[in-house]
Amino acid sequence: MAFEGLSDKLDAAFKKLRSKGSLTEADVKEAMREVRLALLEADVSYKVAKDFTNRVTEKAIGAKVTESLTPAQMVIKIVNDELTALMGGTATRLNTAPHPPTVVMMCGLQGSGKTTHSAKIAKFLKGQGHRPLLAACDIYRPAAIKQLQIVGEQAGVPVFEMGQINPVTIASEAIKLAKDQGYDYVFLDTAGRLHIDEQLMQELKEIKATVHPHEILLVVDAMTGQDAVNVASTFNSELGIDGLVLTKLDGDTRGGAALSARAVTGKPIKFAGTGEKLDDLDTFHPDRMASRILGMGDVLSLIEKAENTLDEKRAEELEKKLRANKFDLNDLLYQMEEMKKMGSMKDLLGMIPGIGKKIKDVDVDERAFDKTRAIILSMTPKEREKPDIINPSRKRRIAAGCGMQVEDVNRLLKQYRQMQELFKKLGGKGSKKKMRRMMPGGMMPGGMPF
Repeated sequence: MAFEGLSDKLDAAFKKLRSKGSLTEADVKEAMREVRLALLEADVSYKVAKDFTNRVTEKAIGAKVTESLTPAQMVIKIVNDELTALMGGTATRLNTAPHPPTVVMMCGLQGSGKTTHSAKIAKFLKGQGHRPLLAACDIYRPAAIKQLQIVGEQAGVPVFEMGQINPVTIASEAIKLAKDQGYDYVFLDTAGRLHIDEQLMQELKEIKATVHPHEILLVVDAMTGQDAVNVASTFNSELGIDGLVLTKLDGDTRGGAALSARAVTGKPIKFAGTGEKLDDLDTFHPDRMASRILGMGDVLSLIEKAENTLDEKRAEELEKKLRANKFDLNDLLYQMEEMKKMGSMKDLLGMIPGIGKKIKDVDVDERAFDKTRAIILSMTPKEREKPDIINPSRKRRIAAGCGMQVEDVNRLLKQYRQMQELFKKLGGKGSKKKMRRMMPGGMMPGGMPF
């Protein structure tokens, strides 16, 4: 995960401060020296790292430790505040046109993920009730139009294309179509190059001058290190971007280029791609990312994932069944599949304060859901509804049907019975409030299979 290396190094730097009763200027400067090294190793540019640690040092030296904070916590709070400011302070929304459609121009180098993230953002907006349209303005890269059509179909968003004619004409005609047919967003998937060149910039400038986009987003690959900073700086000076989209934040343990790109351009990071699937896109929240970097978790993002993924009506039905102690294995299977849609278990657990650091080196078996699912699907409908009827001969049949051992079946049934006992204890007075507390957005705690 992005910033994992930076998070580890910062944690090591703060460990030395945790045992001190008071802070001296030398303590702060030593800690900031290690923080600066951590930032540099994470691909943050030297100037950005130096300015950052200078600001933290200035605020930390002489700072009075409050009654509720230890010296280390005071420094961590200052670092958290400065990290949040460095990444933009608050989440920034897309610009919107006073009269639809809002035209969003997507640009970036070839291979940065521009086409895929055009579809990701369009799908994100569609989920909010908007009607986006994708326009294929990359006429150079082989199969670029076909790729946009494929991801557009997967996202459920129509794609406008006119073959390999002038991209300026394609952009203009796409906007005309959007006005005629009531689309409120148009995403122009422009051409990329393997490197920045004059021809690329000239074409983008012509598109900008002709269609006057309300938003120009630069898609930046977080794994390209300092090259990402150079790309962002050049595009901003030549074209004038409005925001950044960071991609591949799931595969880079450094991620410092993201901090540098924001600092160098002064433009907000609006979205972050966290995986290959079209749903793997997050609105970028600087404060939440700062908390995750410092190992404080990200509960708000976890709750949002649950709310966006889980069916509220089904969650209420499950809650009633839990209070009546009628929760069966069909319900367990449904809840597990809903949790899997939210992302990997390790990433979800990493959003919970205090857990992220503890599971960093733990091998979380992502196949556990599949194993449990296979066992449940090997049961008959009656066995799923009434697990108590599963006797030794039925267990042998179920195990053989899913290619596992009887012990695995026993383990699942034991977990199910433990969950039943837990919910039975919660079924009394105030049970609804207790259930809600345990199941934010309808997510149940028993979803941790063996």
